[in-house]
This record gives sequence, C-alpha cells and structure tokens, in this order.
Amino acid sequence: MDFSIGEEERAIRDTARAFIRNEVMALESEVLRRERAHEPGLRRDELRELQLKAKAFGFWGLDTPEEYGGMNLPAVTQSLIWTEIGRSFVPFRFGGEADNILFHADEAQRKEFLLPTIAGERISCFAITEPGAGSDVANIRLRARRDGDDWVLNGEKTFITNGNDADFAIVVAITDPERKVHDGGATAFLVDRAMGWRSEPIQTMGEGGPAALVFSDVRVPSRNILGELGQGFTLGMKWIGKGRYLIPSHALGIAERALGMAIEYANTRETFGKPIGTNQAIQWMIADSETELEAARWLVLRAAWTVDAGLDPRHTSSMAKLYGAGMVNRVVDRVLQIHGGMGYTRELPIERWYRQVRLLRIFEGTDEMQRLIISRDLLRGYTKLGGHLE
Repeated sequence: MDFSIGEEERAIRDTARAFIRNEVMALESEVLRRERAHEPGLRRDELRELQLKAKAFGFWGLDTPEEYGGMNLPAVTQSLIWTEIGRSFVPFRFGGEADNILFHADEAQRKEFLLPTIAGERISCFAITEPGAGSDVANIRLRARRDGDDWVLNGEKTFITNGNDADFAIVVAITDPERKVHDGGATAFLVDRAMGWRSEPIQTMGEGGPAALVFSDVRVPSRNILGELGQGFTLGMKWIGKGRYLIPSHALGIAERALGMAIEYANTRETFGKPIGTNQAIQWMIADSETELEAARWLVLRAAWTVDAGLDPRHTSSMAKLYGAGMVNRVVDRVLQIHGGMGYTRELPIERWYRQVRLLRIFEGTDEMQRLIISRDLLRGYTKLGGHLE
C-alpha cells in the first residue's frame, strides 16, 4: 500500500505552494490592517490581478473542463491545492472556475452565464438556503409561479455566499407545490440581479459575510431554467456535495499553518527561564494537534480518491467534512492557548482563524447532518463497515 503522492501531483502542489507563499502571503499584513479598519481584506480588482498572476503560473480552472480552458484536475490534486490555499488567510481562490452545476447550461446560457463566469467577468452565487430551510433543503418555500412564458419568483434566501457581490444567482425555487421538493417539485433558475432581486448583508462573527436575497415579483423567462423543469433538488445536492471534500482540504492548510506558528512560538517564548515548549502541557497540545491533523489528512484524501475512482463519495466526504471541520477548530483553539494573550489579540491572525473556522462546522452541511448521513448509511446497509478494504 503506497501512501505517497505521484511526481506530477507533487510538482503541482509545490508550484501552488510557491505561489501562495510568494504572492498571497505577501499581502497578509495589509489584509489584517484593512480588516481591523472594517474594510474588505481584498478588493475585487486585487483578487482578479492575483488570479491572472496565477494563470501565468498555469493555475486556471482547477475543476473546469479543458474544452473551456481549464485544468480539469483530479479531485486528489484539487484537494492538495486547496490545502495550500488554506495556508494563508488572505481571501484568495484561483480563477477560471464556475459553479459545477452551471455546466448543465444550454448553449445560450453558456454564452450568457457560464463563459463570462469562467473568464472572471461575472460573479455567481448559489441560493438554496432559506430562513426556515437550512440543512432541511426539502423545506424550501421560495415560490416560482408560471405566468405565460415567464416565472414570477417570490420569497427569500439567506446566508448566501457571494450574495452581496454576485451579478446573477442560481436560485432553487418551488415550481410544483403539489410535489415534494426531491421528487420534481423544485427547479433551478438563472436570475440576473438586473431582474430585480436585491441583497442585504448579514453581519457575522467572521470577516466578510453572506447575504440575504429578497425576491419580490421577480420575473424570469423560461429560457433561464437551468437543466430541466423539476431538476432543482438534484442540482442543489450536486452543488452542495462538491464542497464536502474541498472544505476540509482547506481546513488542513489552516491547521498546518497555525500549528507551525505554535511550534515556533513554543520554541522561542520563555517563561521561568526556559522555552514553554519544554512544558508537558504544551507538548501534549502539539502532539494531539499533529495526530488529529494527520488523521484528517487521510480522511480527506480518501474522500477525494473516491471521487476520482467514480465511486459514490457521499459517505467518505461526510466523514472528511465532519472530522476535518472539528479538527481545525480544536487545533486553532490549542494554538491560541499556546500563544496566550498574544493569540487573543488582532495583531496575529489566530483570533481571525478562530472565528473563521467555526463556520466550517455549519455551512454546506452541519456536523449534525454529516453524522445523520454517516449513521444512516450504516444503519440502512448502504455502506459496510470497512467496506473500502474489501
């Protein structure tokens, strides 16, 4: 059993690591200064400039098919890259990407929505969560009523990532109230902001923030249906499932960087005439963090490998997200404790990570939902104990 990564994967990872270190981490002091002043850490034009620099390095469209100019990388390689992105708290991501379900667009929709998004000319957001329907996606209420060749949308979405900046939204709405959401009752629409929906910022404990989207008699032509009528739930689950191995991949990078800071601090900070790293209490926090980090790494890589192998990734991805999100919360908490009062200040990024990583246990499937999926798979016999070794 070979646990090493291939030469090509290593080369791609190391190139991504060099870019993050040289181009992204160089901005960290300024990003912290801006955020302390309640300003955006990275402006849209600055993000675009960084993405174009990355494109010159060869990083453009990690998951985008080659026919659209992307790299179409395997899931394992994408996971390794997202770990490198996580090493810096600068809100950066590589360009050339589009929501995975946008590739269900027809030819006209590709020209209007997909291609401009890949090119970075337009920003999208995915809107399925509602005030009364978070993890319970089947309980969405935003209604799309047919009126001739148009659909009229009324309702609200909440906690929408990129909702404040998006040029258009992929909105899942009820189109047939007589049917269940997961049985053809919901449809996905491509809705330009110019059609009349508005966004309202939601203040959170983290930097930046999601938005509430309000739809009041927003008229959308039938040609803007994404996929097929009644396919909204299926597309929504495909969108949500995408992030369940990438989120903990990102968490690995955060945990590695934070733990590295703790090790350095433990070796240089002295109390009572000796480095605090000589104290058993500190040693145990470091040891526990490294053990959990390594365990999470293999859960994440196995989930990504499952995707590449063409197997159903839901069980492995749920385990990776559940454990990875919990791991990074525990590691950052220990790192803050090791730094003492300095860790609690805004001079270091530790308190920022402390707030940031708490979200990972909530969005795109709460801890509780991951536990429900994992246990249900076992109790109903969908997955066998140790089945991956058979």
